Amino acid sequence: MLGTIASVSDQPTITAVPTTRVYLPLDRLRTGEALRAVGVDDEYVSMLSELEERLPPILVNRRSMRIIDGVHRFYAARLKGAESIEVEFFEGSDLASFVKSVELNAQNGLPLTLQDRKRCAGRIILGYPEWSDRLIAVKVGLSTKTVAAVRQGADVEGGQSGFRVGLDGRARPLNVAEGRLRAGEVLQRNPEASLREIAREAGISVGTARDVRERVRQGRSVLPGDQDRPSGQAAPEELRRVRGEEVNLVGVLDSLRRDPTLRYSTEGQMLIRWLDARIVRIEEAGYAARVPPHQAATIAKAARACASLWEDIALGLERRAAALNT
Repeated sequence: MLGTIASVSDQPTITAVPTTRVYLPLDRLRTGEALRAVGVDDEYVSMLSELEERLPPILVNRRSMRIIDGVHRFYAARLKGAESIEVEFFEGSDLASFVKSVELNAQNGLPLTLQDRKRCAGRIILGYPEWSDRLIAVKVGLSTKTVAAVRQGADVEGGQSGFRVGLDGRARPLNVAEGRLRAGEVLQRNPEASLREIAREAGISVGTARDVRERVRQGRSVLPGDQDRPSGQAAPEELRRVRGEEVNLVGVLDSLRRDPTLRYSTEGQMLIRWLDARIVRIEEAGYAARVPPHQAATIAKAARACASLWEDIALGLERRAAALNT
């Protein structure tokens, strides 16, 4: 029995299961919905056709036989005169296939341009308006802010629904203030309610439920605001340090993945994975808010130590770049 990559089209996550790879004739396959405005990159196809290494199998929707991932590998095989190509199957709707195609492109494909990623984000927003901006941002390789801007410009029926589905697959209210107020009501009825009970009844995260409970215990408003800031504490904008040059981190990683000297070498792939795991993106900085107060100073020291090491790495790389240009 042929193996598959399974998907539930109505869920934000697509789970891979062990597969059996098979070979199929090229003439049985069809190209899927285009991710790029310019279509197939002939130069990239030519480069792939000249490689001696065995390329990964392409991913194909079993029902439609449309290629989800590996269009350039498909054309490279045809350019080489091959009659068949190695395939893995995917079970899911056309929309789920499109999302999977975009998601895989960020991992092992020819990187999409910024405009292509925005267009893909718009397509996903139309199909899954209930998905959160952050969930879509992770799928297409954009910042949450950019996805929010795309959503504002999209004509989405139901796009203003009262909830969003996050990365963890849970639905949360779009208006967090309403969720906080409901959590306050839950605590009024049952002061001993657990965080999970509060979160479930109010439709908020456990972290938000914890914050609401602490505010209630301290006699503060369940809605964060300027009135909660202790006197003499600086506003967030006053605490910001002067930052270095703005860098598109997604673009940097895309550029590295596109470099054949890195992509097709073991050391290069290890470098990319190492960087991908250690770069902190702007939209991820909010995780620091989850640090419990009694551990805040410890994590702050760790953050400064990491920043110091990164600064040393940056100086060393800049010296190497300067030496190359002299």
